[in-house]
Amino acid sequence: MIQTQGLCYQYRNGPRLDFPDIIVPQGAVLLLSGPSGCGKSTWLALVAGLVAPAAGSLCVAGQPLGALKSIAADAWRARAIGFLPQKLYLSSALNVYQNLAMAQWAAGQVEDAARIFAALQSLGVDALAQRRPGQLSGGQAQRVALARAVLLQPQVILADEPTASLDDAAAADAVGLLLDTAKAQSATLVIATHDARVAALIPPDADGQIGFQPLCLLRSQL
Repeated sequence: MIQTQGLCYQYRNGPRLDFPDIIVPQGAVLLLSGPSGCGKSTWLALVAGLVAPAAGSLCVAGQPLGALKSIAADAWRARAIGFLPQKLYLSSALNVYQNLAMAQWAAGQVEDAARIFAALQSLGVDALAQRRPGQLSGGQAQRVALARAVLLQPQVILADEPTASLDDAAAADAVGLLLDTAKAQSATLVIATHDARVAALIPPDADGQIGFQPLCLLRSQL
């Protein structure tokens, strides 16, 4: 679950972003839509505990974020949040398997090869475990990054512009993977995008709220 109240963010020497209050139930699908610069990525960063709000409160996966100190916040984020950024940040110096193992190390967990291969297999990229990111296609790299994001079975999955620069078929595949993975793990899914195609790719019977636009319009479709 994600719950915000009076949430705002102040850029240093820049604008202040004020976000509507919202409650996203556990297992819901939330689409953050709107043009570039309207605050979508900032909202994701706030929910992930990567930046601190100027005011307001937010509770994510049962954790009030204001109560966490930096080290505890890092450990909580590694366990509770699966983050798929627009830039995938796969380490070019490591192979696919090692990139996922890093997620376990970051969470203070012992490397679990069985879990790593299960995550890769669930997304059809287990055969690529020994390849380096530079040897992957764009679609393969995105699947690996998603496997890394959901490796620890997070309660919340955040995806920032997951269809950017993808053709129609690849965009549909990316959104389908996110929906299927979130449903399999009973995770709350948030997709932030300016891509108008994404709303049509979310089936009308998807759980939760669809169409939250941080700075312009709050529209729910249950």
